Amino acid sequence: MSSTFDSSAFLASCSGRPGVYRMFDVDGKILYVGKAKNLKKRLASYFRKVGQAPKTAALVSKIVQVETTITANETEALLLEQTLIKQLRPPYNILLRDDKSYPYVFLSSGDYPRLSIHRGAKKEPGRYFGPYPSAGAIRESLGLLQKAFHVRQCEDSYFRNRTRPCLQYQIKRCKAPCVSLVDPTEYAEDVRHSIMFLEGRSNTLSAELSANMEKAAMALDFERAAEIRDQIGILRRVQDQQSMEGGTGDVDIIAATVSPGGACVHLITVRSGRVLGSKNFFPQVAIEESVAEVLQAFLEQYYLASMERDLPGELIVNAVHEDFPTLISAIAELKGREVAISHRVRGTRARWQQLALTNAEQALGARLANRQHLAARFEALAEALEMDEVPMRLECFDISHSSGEATVASCVVFGPEGPLKSDYRRYNIEDVTAGDDYAAMHQALTRRFRKAAEGEGKLPDVLLVDGGKGQLNMAREVLEELAVPDLILLGVAKGVTRKPGLETLYLNDAEHEFTLPADSPALHLIQQVRDEAHRFAITGHRARRGKARRTSTLEDIAGVGPKRRRELLKHFGGLQELCRASVDEIAKAPGVSKKLAESIYAALHSE
Repeated sequence: MSSTFDSSAFLASCSGRPGVYRMFDVDGKILYVGKAKNLKKRLASYFRKVGQAPKTAALVSKIVQVETTITANETEALLLEQTLIKQLRPPYNILLRDDKSYPYVFLSSGDYPRLSIHRGAKKEPGRYFGPYPSAGAIRESLGLLQKAFHVRQCEDSYFRNRTRPCLQYQIKRCKAPCVSLVDPTEYAEDVRHSIMFLEGRSNTLSAELSANMEKAAMALDFERAAEIRDQIGILRRVQDQQSMEGGTGDVDIIAATVSPGGACVHLITVRSGRVLGSKNFFPQVAIEESVAEVLQAFLEQYYLASMERDLPGELIVNAVHEDFPTLISAIAELKGREVAISHRVRGTRARWQQLALTNAEQALGARLANRQHLAARFEALAEALEMDEVPMRLECFDISHSSGEATVASCVVFGPEGPLKSDYRRYNIEDVTAGDDYAAMHQALTRRFRKAAEGEGKLPDVLLVDGGKGQLNMAREVLEELAVPDLILLGVAKGVTRKPGLETLYLNDAEHEFTLPADSPALHLIQQVRDEAHRFAITGHRARRGKARRTSTLEDIAGVGPKRRRELLKHFGGLQELCRASVDEIAKAPGVSKKLAESIYAALHSE
């Protein structure tokens, strides 16, 4: 195969119809598979002289051959593209590495049905609930059902051969139908309640159980009433844990986030208005680098790659791509039903969307913070600061207070393997003018380095100070006062726009001012350490402020009198559960408006 590619000659004969194209390198290996509404226009965009993204330019430099396949329309092109991506696994495509079938909750048939996890073809007689995004999500649901309704989960062979109750009966997780210790009618009622839970009808189930509890209490059957009370308590905890309660229908919420180090897509599965679980995906990103492009590639591969993939009625996403209409048509053609893709949503669906995005951001942050990435960032920092060796210890100081109240300084420590949390320190700042950050920094650094100057403790290779020239000069002054051996001082100041990636850095003194590119691994490390110092300082400040302010809890809240306090404590079962509740959960209590719920939540979490 020739080592050069004549793009002009190729484009001159290229069709302008819809289709799929495949790019190959000098060894004949596949590089990239793509689709186009107009093949000629799409392929011409790769060979522009200017304006190419670095990743696109890297791909184009390796192309020596391009093959095309014309299709009848865009939908056929999309379906063919996904088939080829799955078969060929091109290195420059976004690749979703997820070929597993998704698990279901299986309820068998018979007089005493069992609940279990099921994967694969649905051949067994019975009912299937799901799919769930992971086996862990199913085990959580099965555990709750076992505690609440005592439906068996043992294998049929084990069930048929029992001669006495097993341990599950002893710990009140099963009613021992294997040895006929439960009436078939009672067991069938427990199975019916389990089905209601799995179908997402938790509110109806709770109301029915509450009525049964009252009947049992009126009949003076207090033991039965206590059992039902415990069942209601389990259901309430499940509802409280699911911030998505209140929604309806079958929905998948998909949010993507992209950073210079990679991408993450978070999928939350909701069926019948109930959260079944969630899962993170880390697609291999090459050319596509915007959130919309990553999201589009994920949706194509996830919903078109498998006929068995469960398709909800609605997909909620956090970005819009121009090819979504084509994707909707392809899904309808492949699976025989349409799906709606929503972006601008309100109410419960907006909370779902934000939750998915938050999870994606946190998962990607955790992935990028692993040891391998962190070690590479330390090497990049050494290069940026022109150090002879990679630093082994970074310390960063930050100050936090509320208008001068309860000032706390933090010191966080990082090494090439991650944060050294055992070396973290907080300093309660005393006897300084309220709001004087320079004096607070002077006190914190003096307390930290006084012992180090006397030969005790470790010295950092690089000392980061969150602040501009003033804080840097203060740190230099303290080190000179204590005669601490030379350290590399690095001041981190927010830029004019105060946006991440535009920080101004000061090396050792205010005269050595410089910046790093927004995608620099060294800058990412500095931001990570700075943000951790900020978090650690704020946490300490809030705890100190809360300790000073803490008085009575409910009695001092305006609008919460004796009767309402009793109702709140009765609804949640005590002050501890009330403190754990969110604003939305508090607002569900009798007689509590959303505004009052916000006031109660704020009072309980003032620290």
